[in-house]
Amino acid sequence: MSTLASNTRKNSNAAKTILITGSTAGIGRTTAIYLAQHGHHVIASGRKTAELAKLREEVAGLSLTKKGLARRAADDRAHGRESVSNLRPRIDTVELDVTNAQSIAAAVEAVAVITGGAALDVLVNNAGFGILGPTIEIDDAEMRRQYDTNVFGLMNVVRAFVPQMRDAGAGRVVNVSSLGGRITLPYFGVYNSTKYAIESLSDALRWELQPFGIQVSLIEPGVIRTNFEATAVSGLQKFQQTAYAVAISHYEKLSKRADQFAGEPITIAKAIERAVDSRRASARYVAPRMNYAAIVFKAITPTRVWDWAMRKIGMLNERTVNTKTIRSTTVSPVSSKVSSLDAALANASNGRGPVAHA
Repeated sequence: MSTLASNTRKNSNAAKTILITGSTAGIGRTTAIYLAQHGHHVIASGRKTAELAKLREEVAGLSLTKKGLARRAADDRAHGRESVSNLRPRIDTVELDVTNAQSIAAAVEAVAVITGGAALDVLVNNAGFGILGPTIEIDDAEMRRQYDTNVFGLMNVVRAFVPQMRDAGAGRVVNVSSLGGRITLPYFGVYNSTKYAIESLSDALRWELQPFGIQVSLIEPGVIRTNFEATAVSGLQKFQQTAYAVAISHYEKLSKRADQFAGEPITIAKAIERAVDSRRASARYVAPRMNYAAIVFKAITPTRVWDWAMRKIGMLNERTVNTKTIRSTTVSPVSSKVSSLDAALANASNGRGPVAHA
């Protein structure tokens, strides 16, 4: 790596090349626009080609902010270019499905063409989605789909782009987790578990990549006004035939009322900007910052009291949960295997055939 490149990467005010996953909506889209207007070169990625095209079109009609102009001018001077030859935000788009190995490989090649073979300065892992419902009622396929995107997809992208950062001796990884990676809520068990996994993986990556000059940060959003919550809550309808039907109907009403207190995606974009621009990035950025209160409150609250509060939030009590209903919407593969084994053992004991070991 050249001295110029090294100095540019170490300068917190320098324009950086930033790849953002999940950029077609919500936090990812807002962040892509915000960072581009602030003078960074953004490579927005996502699965929906049409939405990426709309994003490019929108950014093309915008101008750099005052901060963006200053950053662009400094970047132009550092590279011997005429100062601020282009007043427009710089954004490129790449199609990327984080759950598809071929798509990731193609994105690596596309990004290399855009950067001229240079490593990314920043990787923002934002792609993700949530499945809500009584934890025991969410089937294996849905749970795996959640982990494939939120956990395995994130690590697949890290493995694809971080090696170039290691070779360059610098870089940043910003993983969008959630306040739900530190506090579990009723019906969010599967989603929260993926965020707990991201928290743990990010901690390990932060320690392991530091010798290579790579900083790793977590962004922990609270409730944010995007389509995420509405989409997740709408999926609760399929659990209306379970023991939790009444509790869920009450929870849906509570969730809609709570939405009025939700923050805006721009709050998260600004937190990501702090992680991108800080000379020494923090390990975690809680956004909005007032959500630190929830983390502190949980830490000092006795478990019995916290459990009571969570049951109240989830409307989980003897009146709202039909404890006489034992039928589940899911079919447990483990139960099926156990039943088959029991039958085989019974047949063997009756002299009807051999026992197969499961």
